[in-house]
Amino acid sequence: MNDSERLLGTLGFKNMNGEGAVAETFFPWDLSVDRWVLEGLPDRFASRKLYRAEGERYQDYYNDYMADPVYEYEQYLGYDGVKRMSFRISFKSFEEKVIEETDDYILSLDTDGWQRRHHKKRKLVEHVRPVVTCEEDWESLKARALEEMRIWCTDENMEKVYGKYREDHEKGKFSVRFRASGFFWTPRELFGAEEHLYAFYDMPELMHDINRFILDIYKEYLGKIARILQPEVILFEEDLSGSTGPMISPALFDEFVGAYYKELIPLLRENGVKNVFIDTDGDFEALIPNFLKAGVDGFLPMDVNAGMDIVKVREKFPRVKFIGAFNKLEIDKGKEAIDREFARILPVIRQGGYLPGADHQVAPSASYENYLYYISRLKEMMKQAGADII
Repeated sequence: MNDSERLLGTLGFKNMNGEGAVAETFFPWDLSVDRWVLEGLPDRFASRKLYRAEGERYQDYYNDYMADPVYEYEQYLGYDGVKRMSFRISFKSFEEKVIEETDDYILSLDTDGWQRRHHKKRKLVEHVRPVVTCEEDWESLKARALEEMRIWCTDENMEKVYGKYREDHEKGKFSVRFRASGFFWTPRELFGAEEHLYAFYDMPELMHDINRFILDIYKEYLGKIARILQPEVILFEEDLSGSTGPMISPALFDEFVGAYYKELIPLLRENGVKNVFIDTDGDFEALIPNFLKAGVDGFLPMDVNAGMDIVKVREKFPRVKFIGAFNKLEIDKGKEAIDREFARILPVIRQGGYLPGADHQVAPSASYENYLYYISRLKEMMKQAGADII
């Protein structure tokens, strides 16, 4: 069984007969790997080498910057092969420039179109003006994004970035985990967190126009990308909850978020995508029925410290898939704590449809020794993946 088949079987509620997929939830935290280099991880995986700073302009949108470096790092640690890539709508296309400079701060226009005040004498960045405050701002940004995509997001460049992985992926040497920004997350980055929440009520037509634009772009591009390189998992970033619950009601979700997934996900299915996941922190349990109604398959990272108990959620939603859900804070406590946490989630591992991993990036408080022990135990636990399925 190759790495792609193992991943699909594990998430597909198959009894894996001792061969469950072993993978991490997210790419590593730079502070963590830099600590681990001091404790024995080879220097070639230090953060300054692991993350490529820049490439061609089109790679800001057709993004594979971390695909090979993180794959090699995870292969060294004994994980199954996963290559992480993304597609980004070209909203972050502004040239940086200084608007004002004093002895205390620099007021700048940043690449995402926001104006920010960067203080010189303390680690403080003030958000002065978002890129979108009104319909006029949005029309200007939309025109800029379309022109940027016309120039850089060509089929030729798409093939350059994603096509080079096609042959080995078709052989099953690795799975592809693909990400894009969702219909809650993207407008929030344009408006700002508080302004975004007001916009649901004050500018609903504008909100719909933004999300219709996002949907149209995804319909045009994601299908073509999937025909080049069919991802085993595509995940949409949607941090829409805090520790006390979602930031929007189910009704607002259905109108402004779910409706667009309902249109997009069938297209992804037509192009062979089997697992559509939502990457969302916080306690989002109240919106799980709405996500499922929109066609979503599963969720990550299942934030334990926000109250997301995977065992209880699986009882309520037996066919929901998960990635993550291992309390990352237990790793730095040592072997006994790691064993207890695996014992907690083992029932769900045995039920299938679950790829265990840290419930976010493993923190730099965890030692390299403890992280290696966590990986060794993960491998043992995944021998029981889907074991309860007859």
